[in-house]
Order: sequence, then C-alpha cells, then structure tokens
Amino acid sequence: MLIKELSMLTGASIRSLRYYEEKHLIEPIRLENGYRSYNENVVERVKTIQFYLGLGLTTEDIAEIIDCPVSLNPKQPMCKAAYDLYKTKLSTVNKQIDLLQNIRMRLEERIRFFE
Repeated sequence: MLIKELSMLTGASIRSLRYYEEKHLIEPIRLENGYRSYNENVVERVKTIQFYLGLGLTTEDIAEIIDCPVSLNPKQPMCKAAYDLYKTKLSTVNKQIDLLQNIRMRLEERIRFFE
C-alpha cells in the first residue's frame, strides 16, 4: 500500500509516517517510481507507535521497545527493556504530578489572597 493509504488506515499524517520512517520505526520498500510501499503489517505497527506516543514515550524510547518479544509468562508479559522504560516513565509522570499539585496549591493561595 502507498503512504496515503497507510495514512488513511491509521489516522497518522503523511508527515508523521515519514518521520517514523526517518526514525527507523517503519520501513517501506521503494518502488521503481520512488514511491513508498508498505505491507499490511505496518498498519498495526503504526497503531502501536501511536499508542506509545500517547503514553508520552519518545520515538527514541519506542525504537528501544517496539520489537521486544512478548513473553508467554503471564508474570512477565513484556521484555525487560519495556518494563524498565515504563517504570522510568511512571516515575517521571509522578514527579510532574507532584510539581503541578504544588503549583496548583500556590495559585489557589494567591487567589484566596485576592478574594
């Protein structure tokens, strides 16, 4: 399929798809006319990339884990790299929440001062 069709199937812009290609997250084959052609498996891969981006991961983070084999052990359903990355991201998010809650508290105090 061509890049326009992949864009329509995934909701990702053509610009985003080219960016994913630049970051080696997806790899098309080049047709003789220079057009990019993607196989059907790329649709699911792009959706996975979008999911990870929605979690706040960077494309560099995604590149580290997108090809991680999924474990058949239910107690360890993902590769260690993905697990470590999720733990790090959660810690970062928790720090951001703490910071925002502190800012919120200070803003509420200032508002009460003016009321």
